[in-house]
Amino acid sequence: MTGNVAIIGGAALPVRKWQSQPHDQPQVLEHEVLSRLVTEAIEDAGIDKSDIGGMIFTLPRPHTLQKYFATFMASYLRLPCDALVMEVMGNGMTPALAFQTAVDQIRLGRAKVMLALGINFETAIPAADHMMSSMRATGDVDFHVPFGFTPIAWYAMDAVRYMHDHGVKRADLASVAVKNRRHAAGNPIAQFRKPMTLEDVLAQRPIVEPLGLFEVPGRGDGAVCMIVADEEIARANGRRNVRIRGEGFYHEGAHQISEIPTDMTRFVAAEVAGNKAFNMAGVERDDLAFAELYAPCTIVEVLVSEALGLCPRGAGARQCAEGETSLGGRIPICTSGGLLSRGHPAYATALYSYFEVLEQTRDRAIGRQIESPDLSLVCTELGNYNAALVHVMEAM
Repeated sequence: MTGNVAIIGGAALPVRKWQSQPHDQPQVLEHEVLSRLVTEAIEDAGIDKSDIGGMIFTLPRPHTLQKYFATFMASYLRLPCDALVMEVMGNGMTPALAFQTAVDQIRLGRAKVMLALGINFETAIPAADHMMSSMRATGDVDFHVPFGFTPIAWYAMDAVRYMHDHGVKRADLASVAVKNRRHAAGNPIAQFRKPMTLEDVLAQRPIVEPLGLFEVPGRGDGAVCMIVADEEIARANGRRNVRIRGEGFYHEGAHQISEIPTDMTRFVAAEVAGNKAFNMAGVERDDLAFAELYAPCTIVEVLVSEALGLCPRGAGARQCAEGETSLGGRIPICTSGGLLSRGHPAYATALYSYFEVLEQTRDRAIGRQIESPDLSLVCTELGNYNAALVHVMEAM
């Protein structure tokens, strides 16, 4: 890796229902919402708008009325750029790819300051339309779709296998949802903040056995703008910033559920990407102060924590139940509340993780603040963790 790049500012919309129904007046417009966040992020970074060299957007959802969104936003913001202005797409990894592309533009010397940003509105879309377009069609349309598979179904099968192989009880898995809700209670931008107990989680109706309503993500709208810059700009802004110390990516050449038999409770992509990130950063797992993981179900947080070496194989659920991954524990995971409670507006989700790292680093995470949050990790996924992108970050 050549050239240090840091997060120097950010702004995030609270996750909830924001999208207007077609007949509503007034309308909540995506470009107006996102432009306000750009203004807030610029102020947070302590830079001038003219410093920005390019913008990498997450691809808007298919139902977004404004097409060619990136170039429209460049016009709306009156922001000429000599680095890239573009949209990227990569399933749940989409926001992380926008972030990585912005970082790479700085490393290539094409800009000193870049925006990574996106907005995800979907709550006014009928649930049936969302299911058919965003859920069922994400697998192999010839092999998976005829059987009605959805991502939650894939993860539910992982959960059953994990419980069988390691003698884990469903209550141990459900403790992940309780822990994340407890963390979200201190996060003003989290979608779900009402306290809940383990009994509350276990009492909910099943979505796909053994996962109940509170163990899978709800639908929500969200938007984030993150600003990254080269080290010279970062050191000049007089703020505590977040340097990207190591990164790793790996795609195992499979799409969702592979027709080739594999160990379904071992997320190989996260293992490989995590090892690359730690090796590049030159740090150990025990050095981390906290981690933000892309985990749309309780079982996913458990399996990713194990794949990254944050918890031993087969022990992730029990260690969560015992408090090791909670605030005040050995390795706090998802201090923001994670996808289950902070919220999961898919094409903005990973950007919320980078925003949480910035909030923790600047000691602004009131109610969930980590003591000495000097080293952190963000992990995101593509598909059924067939690919993973991991960043190890440090305060500077």
